[in-house]
Amino acid sequence: MAINLAKQDKVIQLLVVTVMQPVRPLPYSSYGYALALNRESQDKEFEEIRKELEEELKTLPNKSKLLLLEGQPGQMIVEFVKENDADLVVMGSRGLSGLKELFLGSVSHYVVQKAPCPVFIVK
Repeated sequence: MAINLAKQDKVIQLLVVTVMQPVRPLPYSSYGYALALNRESQDKEFEEIRKELEEELKTLPNKSKLLLLEGQPGQMIVEFVKENDADLVVMGSRGLSGLKELFLGSVSHYVVQKAPCPVFIVK
């Protein structure tokens, strides 16, 4: 959706942000080994996403940039938006409902509440 919006005006700069939560050790595992496996999995997933996005972004005349941040996703997105004076946030929603959203929290809900600019949620 963000790419489609950017296509409307080549002046629009597109900043694509992925936030990884800090790696936590798995229970009943060797601390270092569990961390390495979890981080390796996250890095591999990001690399796949990065390659796909870079191909799509090459088709745009717009300035664009891919960024990887580490921390709590909602907080990191809001901080990034504030620091970069973003005009609009376009983000997906995993569609959690009921108890799952209550216990797990909702990144999109957090960003909608805290961001200083409009937030466009894509389902």
